[in-house]
Amino acid sequence: CVKHYSAANLHNVNGALIMHFSTVDYVIFTLLLVASAGIGVFYAFSGGRQRTTQEFLLADRSMTCLPVSLSLLATFQSAVAILGAPSEIYTHGTQYWFLGCSYFLGLLIPAHIFIPVFYRLRLASTYEYLELRFSKSVRICGTVTFIFQMVIYMGVVLYAPALALNAVTGIDLWGAVLAMGLVCTLYTTLGGLKAVIWTDVFQTIVMFAGQLAVIVVGAHQAGGVAEVWRRAQNGSRISGLELNPDPLERHTFWTLSVGGVFLMLALYGVNQAQVQRYLSSRTENEAIMSCYVVFPCQQIVLALGCLMGLVMYSRYGEDSPLDKGYVQTNDQMVLYFVMDVLQDLPGLPGLFVACLFSGALSTISSAFNSLATVTMEDLIKPHFPAMTEARATLLSKGLALGYGLVCLAMAYIASLMGSVLQAALSIFGMIGGPLLGLFCLGMFFPWANSIGAVMGLAAGLLMAFWIGIGNFVSRMQTHGVPILNGTAILDTANATTVVMTTLVTSLTTKPRLTGLKAFYSLSYMWYSAHNSATVVVVGLVVSLLTGKDLTPGTVYPVLGTLLFFLPERYREKLCCVTPLEDKVTQTQTITSTLH
Repeated sequence: CVKHYSAANLHNVNGALIMHFSTVDYVIFTLLLVASAGIGVFYAFSGGRQRTTQEFLLADRSMTCLPVSLSLLATFQSAVAILGAPSEIYTHGTQYWFLGCSYFLGLLIPAHIFIPVFYRLRLASTYEYLELRFSKSVRICGTVTFIFQMVIYMGVVLYAPALALNAVTGIDLWGAVLAMGLVCTLYTTLGGLKAVIWTDVFQTIVMFAGQLAVIVVGAHQAGGVAEVWRRAQNGSRISGLELNPDPLERHTFWTLSVGGVFLMLALYGVNQAQVQRYLSSRTENEAIMSCYVVFPCQQIVLALGCLMGLVMYSRYGEDSPLDKGYVQTNDQMVLYFVMDVLQDLPGLPGLFVACLFSGALSTISSAFNSLATVTMEDLIKPHFPAMTEARATLLSKGLALGYGLVCLAMAYIASLMGSVLQAALSIFGMIGGPLLGLFCLGMFFPWANSIGAVMGLAAGLLMAFWIGIGNFVSRMQTHGVPILNGTAILDTANATTVVMTTLVTSLTTKPRLTGLKAFYSLSYMWYSAHNSATVVVVGLVVSLLTGKDLTPGTVYPVLGTLLFFLPERYREKLCCVTPLEDKVTQTQTITSTLH
């Protein structure tokens, strides 16, 4: 694969092949950063000029369906996913593609359950709901948990693509980190949520273009899509429907399509970064439609990632660049493949790197904005109710700037973590499930109270870290050192997006695990479902022992619908049968007092 390169474009460093950008590639990459910064500057000096928290944090609740849906998609599609999905397909085959089955319920449920509740309560922070439903202490617990989750994740999202780029192309690592971090901080701080959403739209187009360019050129060089598919079939990379119900199996139809629903709910149902986009919509119907529009877009994004993995396999077969020592990890293999395929086409490598960094910028900017929002609305405003609007807006901008600097610091910490980097990525996924369980406890179970909510969240987090850390430690003991050789990536919350990185499991028949070994070997795709269920079960048990505490209009009457066969008086005792619309006016009055 190296025969196409001139000596000026390729050299060997410690066994790894380093390929260089052309001038055109640098120009395209620079244009991405300049355009993103320019959008932020534009919204800083247009419209309301970001003079109110309503405009800065919620885009004046004036956004339409299309930009909101593309922004939702961009936040989901992080740089780690762009690098990880093709590597997963290349290494393990197309079983991962069945994740697309989870998108339907994963978006339908938020559209018709979570969005109506959050939108009609006119919230700014998702965690305001927890105070309305339970108490201030539950709200603070949820907010602090979310901040912890996102702060850890931000540095990894910023550092990981820059590290891969540095390893393959030799581009200065910290130059790339600083360029991304500072540009992202600039447009988020200046332009607020409007700038974040519209840069997401621009970056989504760049992501589609970059991935499509690599697939088209790579498939053409391989002899066409039919030849790519034939080679994948011959190499046993086209997976059938794996219906094994064993929850210890890493990827089966059930783990991906059912376990994936809970991952999607954690992201699109209750994550602040995504909910904030729903709340910025000018009507509830626009917010709901954004969920429907993002569904086919997600399927296209998943298909592009999987097709890139198949094109990679058609080029290298079993003789991967990782095995040859040209790259050090699977994540670097995607960039190596891009430089290999596009080296003779100046500008296209730069386009893909722009695609990669668009994924990082969209995820990080969403994190900055959502962190500034929850810090302002949940931790500062309640203690300073007399704060003027001008001061609150200035403070919100300062928070966005501060979190940008924290992100750069976390990127530096990520560079020092080495093999612990996997643990940092796993923490993001482990926290998403308990937060989903906390909101489900409040929204679906009228007899749940604040004591049950706090105890349930604590139990869910404890269970999450027990399984996650136990899995990590047990694999280190088994393999001696954690060899990262198989990556499965899913973004939930922030962001995000869930990012869960797992160690390779043997493809041969494994002995049946028992006891704690089996417990620790639970497929990472079930983490969100298992941990959210723990929160709900513990929360309900504690609540039944300590009494009922309910604010009208904060429970979605799903139980009343499911138990339609019971007499009215029993349904009223068990669940809130009053439609949400009838109680919203009363609850909005309560909401206004919180501000």
